[in-house]
Amino acid sequence: MEEIDIVKSLAALAQPVRLRVFRALVVAGPAGLTPSALSGQLEVPSTSLSFHLKELLHADLVSQERDGRHLIYRAAFDRMNGLLSYLTENCCQGQPCTTTSACC
Repeated sequence: MEEIDIVKSLAALAQPVRLRVFRALVVAGPAGLTPSALSGQLEVPSTSLSFHLKELLHADLVSQERDGRHLIYRAAFDRMNGLLSYLTENCCQGQPCTTTSACC
């Protein structure tokens, strides 16, 4: 991933509701969730949720698919894994980190 993509992803997640939405979609897995399910689960008004989903879409952290009359949102696991890889690629000077002491 390019640095600009990393910054865009981190900026999108640097807001409490968006972070909660993204985490809920990660938990939901490939099945994803509808906005109404997310709204009910997270107790976020649908108008506010719509704004936050748009921001996550813009950062390519979620995908949107129409299923009949419903929209299904899913976490973009490839983007999430790329972000995590970028953040940890130089951890422990390239050695596997299995304990806190391994990184110190």
